[in-house]
Amino acid sequence: MPRDVSGGRRFGAPAPTAAAAGMARAALAGLAGLAQAASIAWPWGGQPLWWLQLASLAALARLLFGARGAWQAAGLGAAFATAWLTGTFWWLFISMHTYGGLAAPLAVLAVVGLAAFLGSYYAVAAAVFARVKVRIAGRRGVLAVAFGALWLLAELARGVLWTGFPWGAGGYAHVEGPLAVLARWVGVYGIGAVAAGLAMLAAQLRGSDLRRPTCWAVAAAFAIAWAGLAAQRHCAVDGCGAQGAQEAKAPAPLSVALLQGNIPQDEKFQAGSGIPQALRWYGDALRTADAALVVAPETAIPLLPQQLMPGYLESIQAHYAGGSPQGTSTAPTAAPRAALLGIPLGDAGQGYTNSVIGFAPGLPATYRYDKHHLVPFGEFVPPLFRWFTELMNIPLGDFNRGGVGQPSFAWAGQRIAPNICYEDLFGEELAARFADPASAPTVFVNVSNIAWFGDSVAIDQHLAISRMRALEFERPMVRATNTGATALIDHRGVVTARLPSAQRGILRGEVEGRGGAATPFAWWAARAGLWPLWLLGALVVAAAFMVRPLRR
Repeated sequence: MPRDVSGGRRFGAPAPTAAAAGMARAALAGLAGLAQAASIAWPWGGQPLWWLQLASLAALARLLFGARGAWQAAGLGAAFATAWLTGTFWWLFISMHTYGGLAAPLAVLAVVGLAAFLGSYYAVAAAVFARVKVRIAGRRGVLAVAFGALWLLAELARGVLWTGFPWGAGGYAHVEGPLAVLARWVGVYGIGAVAAGLAMLAAQLRGSDLRRPTCWAVAAAFAIAWAGLAAQRHCAVDGCGAQGAQEAKAPAPLSVALLQGNIPQDEKFQAGSGIPQALRWYGDALRTADAALVVAPETAIPLLPQQLMPGYLESIQAHYAGGSPQGTSTAPTAAPRAALLGIPLGDAGQGYTNSVIGFAPGLPATYRYDKHHLVPFGEFVPPLFRWFTELMNIPLGDFNRGGVGQPSFAWAGQRIAPNICYEDLFGEELAARFADPASAPTVFVNVSNIAWFGDSVAIDQHLAISRMRALEFERPMVRATNTGATALIDHRGVVTARLPSAQRGILRGEVEGRGGAATPFAWWAARAGLWPLWLLGALVVAAAFMVRPLRR
């Protein structure tokens, strides 16, 4: 009989080439990356899906086990990360093409190029993991810890290098999941590292493991640890008794009115449409909103003070200066109110800032907060890239930076800490305000205008970012935006009220500021930034290379 040389395949079926198999694995890695992008904010509802984030990373981990060598592993890591990041911030295309006027092919190339560049950190992590895997094959727990540490270092690199752009970090999918209890200890990057380690453990599971007592003992240990952390967080957040809960709260709930003007981005800076529309609507809302604190979004006033009609800003300031300082008036019609509103400040000589100003009765001077973490290409031009910004018609340029840890806006017994646009993406910078417990914020306020990205998933992604900051610091986050998501987030990271996106309106509600001790994350990040995580990740990776392989 003739010998079957087909290797068990059907007669006539061609043998798959190594190149075709490699392309198939890269395609699977890309699909897993897109699943990771969807897990941050599900495109058909906006909710974060923690289980999908774990599943997508487990799929990558499984593919890495089949990789032949560091280069193939790096390719899989690059395919996963490029698809993930492109699927996460694809809406940059809208700002560059729709509003910036950049040709569509160039805008697509810019988004994918940025994703590929940032994805190179994960490619390096995957390549290093391939080396670790060869050295210590069989030590599943060590491999999982090493993968988590490498993923942590890649996430940190993306969040810090070249001014940092950690939008869509994997940890944001866990604002509602079981790993959320870790936020007060290790922040979003620590959650991402633990998720990566768990995904690697899951990728190594075999059916026979379910019959081993060791497997169930490890699962029980994880469950007990999670229950303990959840109980501890409950005591810290809500108090384990009436007295404990009372100590954590600031004096009294604060009524707020959050303004969402929904000014179209293509008209926002146009003298014949968006500018008069914004000045009229926000001016009227600031004068009539009945709340202890009124908040208008980033650049709600789209002109410099010296460009405004005479008396416009002064009339708003006088309106809020007219009440008595809270607690000193007994007249029911003299309820004191304060306002925070976004406005550009400065001049050609001293430079310009993207700022928030605050008005309140009894203030010796107008409160001012200047944005510290500026957006590349929108608020400052990186070296050697001015040619790129000149291809777009975006009415922003180089701004001056404000300092880290600027003073809060003191009002009604609260210390209200503003941040502008994507500054709430950088928890380590917000943590700087907790260095002095006496001046630590009791409430965060984010003012944003992400109308640059249309009515896209960017709105829900940004909401998840703010929710994570609330979890990390156990402080409420108030969000006032031009088009969404205008929302109230409590100190547990729960959205208690929200306006529909892409609609004009005023969100009214109450916010309970929180005092008490800072979270562990706030404590160590205020003093050391992200260096403890960098050090931990590097030490774990170094230790993994020193572990002896199992004897066969």
